[in-house]
Amino acid sequence: MKDDKVIIIAEAGVNHNGSLEMARKMVYAAKEAGADYVKFQTAVPELVISVFAPKAEYQKETTGAEESQLDMCRAIHLPLSDYAGLKALCDEVGIGFMSTPFDLVSIECLAELNMDFWKIPSGEITNLPYLRKIARLGGKVIMSTGMSELPEVEAAVHVLEANGTPRSSVWLLHCTTQYPAPYSSVNLRAMDELKSLGCAGVGYSDHTVGTEVAVAAVARGARIVEKHFTLDRNLPGPDHKASLEPSELAELVSDIRHTEAALGSGVKTVADAEAPNIVVARKSIVAAVPIAAGEELTEENITVKRPGNGISPMMWDYVLGHRAPRAFVADEPIELD
Repeated sequence: MKDDKVIIIAEAGVNHNGSLEMARKMVYAAKEAGADYVKFQTAVPELVISVFAPKAEYQKETTGAEESQLDMCRAIHLPLSDYAGLKALCDEVGIGFMSTPFDLVSIECLAELNMDFWKIPSGEITNLPYLRKIARLGGKVIMSTGMSELPEVEAAVHVLEANGTPRSSVWLLHCTTQYPAPYSSVNLRAMDELKSLGCAGVGYSDHTVGTEVAVAAVARGARIVEKHFTLDRNLPGPDHKASLEPSELAELVSDIRHTEAALGSGVKTVADAEAPNIVVARKSIVAAVPIAAGEELTEENITVKRPGNGISPMMWDYVLGHRAPRAFVADEPIELD
């Protein structure tokens, strides 16, 4: 991960609604927003979804209950032949390309495109043949962990390890698989448990409305953030309503960059930006009233005031009882021989 900065993935997913032209526009929008990667979803719907598979409730709410999940996905997926062109466009534009495969044939298609990361979605975390095929390709892996408990995540990591992908090449994304995800279901502290598995790092795949939870995840240690975006939230389709529009994606990128800059080193020290203010904001021991040379310094004739360029008030007890080496006017910093 270059310069250890947070990787920001703009999740286009299937928000192109099956239109290659719209998918290309999303590449440009993600680049303009400042994302590191734009990610799609690659599938042969008939290999992923049976004719008996019901829609999720959120899919019924956004696309209706009449058509099947399979028919819905047939309408919004691009053919496998389109992904090489999208990868080439990303290379041309200067943004990383990723796509999540949902079946073994899609893995083979994407393996030809030399992606930086394989992205395993939450729904495949218990798919043994799928995990083995990804692992044997030997690339770096980002795995979402929605709908799972820690033992299931650990089992998937073991499968990846046993088939050629060490955990040092696996990033785990905490995730709540609901669109949109209620804030009360997010449980960002679960990232701490994911860290205990000793993988390369943890991140967060955000399905909440807005951007604040993704930013909070960065503050809690997420090194990868994934967020759905769309060209227009009012477009038909299952994921648009829970997605950011391009201007909001740009705000998220900016907020994450500000947050990671603000996190700093973790060492409590004086920041370069605040060092000049030490003299201005701190105080020194000064004369409370005019003091004659040789007069004893007491709590009645000395006090503490700004600026902080004299004797520190932490030396108060030491100064008391000394004799003034010279005369001081009121407010003048006390000096001792």
